Amino acid sequence: MIFQKCAVIGLGLIGGSFAAGIKAKALVGQVNAYTPREDHLRIAEHLEYIDQGYSDIQSCVKDADLVVIAVPVAAFESVFQALSELPENWLAPNVVVTDVGSVKGSVIALANQYIPDLQFVPGHPIAGSEKSGILAVNPSLYEKHMVVITESSSGKQSASSRDKVKQLWEGVGALVKTMPVEEHDRIFAVTSHLPHLLAFSLVDTLAGDPAQQAIFQFAAGGFRDFTRIAASDPVMWHDIFFANKENMLSAIDEFSEGLNALRGALETDNHEGIMGILTRSQAARQHFQVILEQRAFSSLEKQSKESSKDMSETHVQHFLLQPGGQCSGEITIPGDKSMSHRSIMFGALSEGTTNVKGFLEGEDALATLQAFRDMGVVIEGPKDGEVVIHGVGLHGLKQPKGEIYVGNSGTTIRLMTGLLGAQQFASRMVGDPTIMKRPMGRVANPVNSMGANITISDAGTPPVVIEPAQGPLKAIHYDMPVVSAQVKSAVLLAALYAEGTTTIKEIGPARDHTERMLKAFGVEVEVDGYNISLKGGQKLVATDFTVPADISSSAFFLVGASIAPNSNLLMKQVGMNPTRTGVIDILKLMGADITLENEQFVGGEPVADIRVKSAQLKGIQIPEELVPLAIDEFPAIFVAASCAEGETKLTGAEELRVKESDRIASMAAGLKTLGIDAEAQPDGIIIQGKGNGDLAAPIFGTGEIETFGDHRIAMSFSMAALRASGTILVKDTGHVATSFPGFKDLAQMTGLNVEITT
Repeated sequence: MIFQKCAVIGLGLIGGSFAAGIKAKALVGQVNAYTPREDHLRIAEHLEYIDQGYSDIQSCVKDADLVVIAVPVAAFESVFQALSELPENWLAPNVVVTDVGSVKGSVIALANQYIPDLQFVPGHPIAGSEKSGILAVNPSLYEKHMVVITESSSGKQSASSRDKVKQLWEGVGALVKTMPVEEHDRIFAVTSHLPHLLAFSLVDTLAGDPAQQAIFQFAAGGFRDFTRIAASDPVMWHDIFFANKENMLSAIDEFSEGLNALRGALETDNHEGIMGILTRSQAARQHFQVILEQRAFSSLEKQSKESSKDMSETHVQHFLLQPGGQCSGEITIPGDKSMSHRSIMFGALSEGTTNVKGFLEGEDALATLQAFRDMGVVIEGPKDGEVVIHGVGLHGLKQPKGEIYVGNSGTTIRLMTGLLGAQQFASRMVGDPTIMKRPMGRVANPVNSMGANITISDAGTPPVVIEPAQGPLKAIHYDMPVVSAQVKSAVLLAALYAEGTTTIKEIGPARDHTERMLKAFGVEVEVDGYNISLKGGQKLVATDFTVPADISSSAFFLVGASIAPNSNLLMKQVGMNPTRTGVIDILKLMGADITLENEQFVGGEPVADIRVKSAQLKGIQIPEELVPLAIDEFPAIFVAASCAEGETKLTGAEELRVKESDRIASMAAGLKTLGIDAEAQPDGIIIQGKGNGDLAAPIFGTGEIETFGDHRIAMSFSMAALRASGTILVKDTGHVATSFPGFKDLAQMTGLNVEITT
């Protein structure tokens, strides 16, 4: 038992359900309760919600080592006063007092005034029902519901008392989170208290309308849903509004400012302004739904902030794959992720309206889209892959109100570092736990050398904090130390704002989508071999753009169709940028049967249909000049190498160590789990392929694969099931949506036996 005797002051829905829950779970030796309603006490005793009921507080709390205050906020002072007037030694030694109120600051102030010598642990269960009173009590009310515990400013609160209260709530099935007092009251002012106030206000306004009968008779479902909360207890909400007065006033002021902006845009026929408000609101609501459904980040699961991390529960999904199958049919892969990112960036910085088709509605690209919405850019969509971007020009971005959250997107945080480093406003970028470990010095250093003011952690990782540059950036000549399209692109974005001509010298071929797309938006970019030059101050002109299918996402199916027996797969209109086709070149060197059909140019980028058939692959020494052209596709290539005949050796791929995971170590570990001889090297890997000419023979065993939160690891090992002898469980696959929404459905369509499990 966590406590010997618990006294619950108040037997309404919240207090009664808590008492019933801890008694049903035998978490406390004895459960007493106080309420002035004798009939409620008798009901609670009869239903065995409590052991003993009392109509006076003193008798109820006698010898209690836990006191739970579950009365309306306005009644807290009288309860605290009653506790302060108890005879000496009336309560058990080291008694703990907690509460269930939805406002914490004013409650803590009262606790410090009346019971400064007692351990007080403020609590707030986020649960309820439309019904109230003793007859609504539910012992299971708190199961899978959140309970917030805040720190008291009282010096008597200890870690031990907090832990015991936390254990008690967890014992009744609650999800306990911690939060600073000030943040709690601010958050609940805007998410709970303000909506109730607005609902009361709207119904009150309409109730005075002469046509109120018709208004309420024909009100649609949205009106009914929103105003339902106006049927709540007026006395309770009156007390809450005044108990959280300062936060309520701030929330009302902020809402009024937004409402006035909406009115002004409507009055002046500002269609773009209205669209900006509506699109930002839609995106925010969709994000809210994502959090409610506990899926992966789709515009932002802001777990980088400790408080927000505490306020969300992570829902982990896995891929369960049955062995065998084939990879055949005709499919369309989602749009290219790299180009989707850049279409938003350049469309936002251009003058005019850019229409994008084929936009990848994956979480990484949505992070970039949300970042520009946060900086005041009006963006319509995405809807069925179509996005309309109302450009603000090179100098039209506005300071975001809060942190820019990039989720799991390395492209977003690195390219945006170059862009934000040139702005005349401060900003801060954070991401999910994986992103917060990514090296950022390689981007921050060259941009800082142009005059930017960017700081990162001592470990060289996010958060990325940008202060306004002291005047315009200056052009530089930059010799790239590594082959990286992200670093090159960040410098080019900064170069748009720099005085003079910036020249970048590469040491090898890297993706050139940035150079190509800048040209499509009217920027002159000079490319001379491995030297790229851009003169600052050029204007971007809006254009229409079609994003081809992503070659990186296609790689998994290139491998799947190559290793599975009787496969014949056609992928439509895949981007064939020569800086991206290393995976095709490598697979062909291994003997893959890959042909291109319907080759053409779309928006300055080469595209083609790709046909892949089953083939017996052979091991090779992967040419180092192809490594930069296939850097993201190597996890899939490693699966192909396992099915090849003979040894495959990769060198010169140190970059794989600093991706979403250490992909060399991650893949080597997974391959070994499935029975493959894979030896990780500092800059690559050696894989002993098990192919023997029989395309139907199993190559991989059975097992559970750790993905380390890396979407490409997850999708690569999904393809391994095509040649497995048993079931493969690929764990933690939620991040697949970052780059390839709909992967499971497409995989099933082609013949893989994959299901989602939790």
